[in-house]
Formats: sequence, C-alpha cells, structure tokens
Amino acid sequence: MTDNMAIERSRTVAVVGTGTMGQGIAQVALVAGHPVRLYDTAPGRARQAAEAITGRLGRLVEKGRMSPDERDAAAARLHVADTLEDLADAALVVEAVVERLTVKQELFTALERTVADDCLLATNTSSLSVTAIAAALRLPGRFVGLHFFNPAPLLPLVEVVSGFASDPAAATRAYATVEGWGKTPVRCADTPGFIVNRIARPFYAEALRLYEERAADPVTIDAVLRECGGFAMGPFELTDLIGQDVNEAVTRSVWEAFHHDPKFTPSLAQRRLVESGRLGRKTGQGWYGYAEGAERPVVPTEAPAPAPDKITVHGSLGHAEPLVRLIEEAGIKVRRHRRGHHITLPGGGHLTLADGEAVFEYEGEEIVYFDLAHDYTTATRIALATAPTTSPETLQEAVGLFQALGKEVTVIGDVPGMIVARTVAMLVDLAVDAVDREVASAEDIDTAMRLGVNYPAGPFEWAARLGYETVSDLLGSLHTRYPTGRYAPCLGVVRRDYEERAAMKGQDSR
Repeated sequence: MTDNMAIERSRTVAVVGTGTMGQGIAQVALVAGHPVRLYDTAPGRARQAAEAITGRLGRLVEKGRMSPDERDAAAARLHVADTLEDLADAALVVEAVVERLTVKQELFTALERTVADDCLLATNTSSLSVTAIAAALRLPGRFVGLHFFNPAPLLPLVEVVSGFASDPAAATRAYATVEGWGKTPVRCADTPGFIVNRIARPFYAEALRLYEERAADPVTIDAVLRECGGFAMGPFELTDLIGQDVNEAVTRSVWEAFHHDPKFTPSLAQRRLVESGRLGRKTGQGWYGYAEGAERPVVPTEAPAPAPDKITVHGSLGHAEPLVRLIEEAGIKVRRHRRGHHITLPGGGHLTLADGEAVFEYEGEEIVYFDLAHDYTTATRIALATAPTTSPETLQEAVGLFQALGKEVTVIGDVPGMIVARTVAMLVDLAVDAVDREVASAEDIDTAMRLGVNYPAGPFEWAARLGYETVSDLLGSLHTRYPTGRYAPCLGVVRRDYEERAAMKGQDSR
C-alpha cells in the first residue's frame, strides 16, 4: 500500500555524520540501490567512512551475501560530499551527529537553505525531541525521526517518529522508504524514549531495584530472566554491553522528560557504578569483570532433592497450567481440587505463582512462591521464594518437584512479584499506557520490543497469555506494598481488566 510512496532508488540519499550509526545507515541505503553521499564536518572523516563501508561490502562478498558485481555497483554509487551544498539534489537526508539539540537545529537550518523543498529530512536521534529539532525549520512538516538500531545493517527495526508538526505524508514516505530497504518500520509519536527506550525501562529498572532490595545478585537475576523469562540476555549483562553510562543516561533522560514519574526513577546502584568508572565491557569492569581470564560468577542453584510422589492442584494455575502436564509426565501423581489457584505439596505446603504478595505475609502457613515463566515447558530454571519461617522440608519438596521436571532451581529473597512476574507486569503497564496515549499501536509496540531488544514476546502478547486481571492484580498488590506510584496500574490496565471480567460474566450467563 505504501510502496508507491517510497523514494525512488535512483534518487540520492545523504547521510550527515559518519560515525558508526551514520555509516550503518549509509550502507543500508547503498545496498538498497540508492546513490549515497556522505558528509561530515570533521576533515577527512567522510572519506574514511566511505572506505570503511566499501570494506564491509567486500566482506559481504566473502560471505556470499553479495556478488562482486553488486559490490562494485554499490561502491560506484557511494560519494563523499565536501560541503553541504553537495547534498543539494538529495531526496532524503538522514542526520546522525552528536546528540545536542542546538547542533542538530543549526544543521537542519543550513540544510533547508540547500536542498529542495520536497526533500525529506530525518534525524536518527534516540533521546531528543523530534518536535524540538524541527522547531527551527521553515518547513517542519517534512521532518521526521528515523531511529535505526545499532548495528543498522543487521538490526531490522526502524522507529518512524512523527513530531508535532510532521506531515502524515512525510511519515508515510519515510515508512515506505525504509520498508523498501528491507527494514521493519513501526510508527511512533514524538514522546520521550519513542517506543523501545520508553517501554524497555522496567527490564533494567526492576532488576536494579531487586538488586538494591537484596533479593538476588546480578548473576542470579540475569539467569532467571534468561532461563525462566525467555529473554535473550539478562539486564546486568546487557547494560554492561551497552555501557552503564549510556544506559543510565537514557533512563535519566526519560525520567526527566516525564517530570520525574516514579515509574521511570533511575537506580542509585547504577549511578554509583557509573561514578566509579565501571562502565561495562568497554572499561573491562561493570557488573561483571571482562579482563582476560575473568570468570563469570556461578548462578546459585539448589542441590538435588527427592521428587514428591504426589501433589494436589487446586483450581486453575492460569499461565502455569502447563506445569500439570509436565508433572504427570514426570510420573508424579496429580490430584485435582476445584477451589484455589495453587499446588499442595505432600507435607501440606502451598506452591503459588508469584502474585505481588510476599511469603512473610502468610504467617503460620507453609508457602513457597514460584516465578512466572515465558514457557514452562522450555524454561530451564525456576526461581522460588520462601520466608524464614518456611520449613526446610517444604522447600525441599518444592525444589524436588521442579527438578523432576528438568529445571534448575534457584531460591531468591522474599520480595513481592519476584523477578520475571514483576518485570513483565511493568512492561505491560507501560505498553498499555503508551497505546492509550496514542504513542503507537499495540501491534507496533510488540513488533518493536521483539525486534528492537529481542524480547521473547511483546507486552501485549504477554498480556494476552496472562490476562489483564492477572496483570492488574499483580500491579495492585505491588502498589500496596510499595505505595510510591511506581507500581500503580495505569487506567488502561484497570479498564481492560474490567472489560475482560465483564466479558467472562457474559459468557457464563449464556
């Protein structure tokens, strides 16, 4: 539908700023068939970038991803611009310079004096307001954000950001163009963090909060989110890769842009790490050490325990219902009971899916919480939580049960919501709020989170599996225990919870 809106392959694409991101964007446009011009204010930088891009095209030939003829044709389309005036015939100019508002505004003001009025202007900013950058322009309607992810030639996602003054036709043209380049674009309104950097904050923030609460150490939290939650990387190893200073700066920027909303509050622990100069892989030390010979800490894992010979399942376990089949397949006798939402162990202890409450609240009861998993069938690790009063026998029965299902078991501190459940509930909350504020569609948010940060499922996919009643109840319980506003469910989650309940009542009355 948008194909005929795309910029023609014969038209020139200009890239201003030839660092890593600028080079990546230029390579994408070049491989797609456009003539590409590179410009940089630093003398010789654009020529060096052109040579680097040509070298990468050669490596694509070596890997069989491009023919020698295609490489030669692409190299012939790549040109260096000595001045901004050399970009006069560009149909699209993408900027990837330093993240300073005045620098970007001055650049685009100068570009407007050079390019034609129908030239599409785009910024690759990840942290600044697209609206603010465009404010200095004579024709702000043709200005959009094209937020590529690094490395641009490899990662498919592009956030197409419409500023307050952006013309819808300009956003559609940008969308169609990057789609034609083989990318997966998503539409987004100009809001702090756009989609990915806004919605992803709880993935880092809840892990840091759990660490500050001494629920678990970084290696444990990472392992649980990977091996139980299904995430490709844990937040501590991921922020070490990104750079602690970079990740903390994005968090602080979003928090400040949202007027210090408690849902985006930065972490003091991460601030101290940055202040100490432990920025991650690039400095050789972050949450983990990266010096030669450094060893990753071992994930605390429970020793083997005997499996119970029978259990009782009370009511439905909801998202954890697949556990029943796994238990039966493990040869453990399962008895069903109508009421409740838990498993009773042989000794009388209750095994309950994390619900936002803490074990210590059940005084006199033998309770063991287990964490949410993306897929209980494929999860390789399960986290458990107990209170000091929980008997060793009850814990051993719970450990033995999950070990019989082929899972590694880790016991964490008694914190409401545990690790995965708390994180996922917050991701859903921010995603729903973004949709209701018309930042982006639910489909685009799910696409962005799967492709941009490699989540196992988008927030709305999680919500569909769990149900909004579960998400709302979990957040409500967390809000009761942490009454700062951080965990208060947004109105959209509460509304969807009511709608789901009403729909279920309507079905029951038929």
